[in-house]
Amino acid sequence: MSVKVIAVDMDGTFLTSDNQYDKEKFMRQYEYMKDNDIHFVVASGNQYYQLRSFFPEIQKEITFIAENGGYIVDQDKDVFVAQLKDGELEQVLEAIEQYPEINKIVCGKKSAYINENVDNDYFDRLLFYYPRMQRVAHFENLDDSIFKIFLSCQEDNFEYILNDLKEKVGHIMTPVDCGHFGIDLIIPGINKAHGIQLLMERWNIAGEDVMAFGDSGNDIEMLEHATFSFAMANAKKSVKDISRYTISSNNDGGVLEVIDWLIHKEKMFK
Repeated sequence: MSVKVIAVDMDGTFLTSDNQYDKEKFMRQYEYMKDNDIHFVVASGNQYYQLRSFFPEIQKEITFIAENGGYIVDQDKDVFVAQLKDGELEQVLEAIEQYPEINKIVCGKKSAYINENVDNDYFDRLLFYYPRMQRVAHFENLDDSIFKIFLSCQEDNFEYILNDLKEKVGHIMTPVDCGHFGIDLIIPGINKAHGIQLLMERWNIAGEDVMAFGDSGNDIEMLEHATFSFAMANAKKSVKDISRYTISSNNDGGVLEVIDWLIHKEKMFK
């Protein structure tokens, strides 16, 4: 076995429920990764500017697949930026307008954008996930590369909206379950697995083993792509069903536990 890529989702996977991780333990593991030419990849639906804040000491050394693959940064250099074609954003927003009760965030490379009428408390809560976010009167003619839309739904309408949007706009943007009754609309073919494959080609490590960890629907392609796929104990059943292993929960440090198994050649890595 020659693991050269370790890719981790963040919310519900690498991070605990209070958005923490064992930094001292991870930094010891990270030194092992560097010494053994293993790339550590943060693969999340969240904004790049939020993700890098969790790794202040090494943010310019590691790799980020942000916005579910819409924006990829490797060692502080842009590698890939997805972009909707002219007119596509307007088509998708028109379909979303039939659900006035849900809030939406339009995501681009420079910033995220939200309607100027949202209340201040909601805006302030979202700043944790989107530290670069602007209020706008409308979403037309944004001077940015737009590659994702996030929808915040309620439990009672989540499944209906997810399936309805798959039928109506799935050919333009694919709706995926990103956890906590949220829906990410992403460009077809642009996902975490696409990002990992692009990076492996960049690093010229084709054929090497990939370890990937996740808990939600937006992790499925990445887990299917990985040689060693790990679903968290708290993961959705659909994620566990396609993963090779189910491990301890995010709150029990499952990801770091498995990396220790790799380092010490224990359990399934013997």
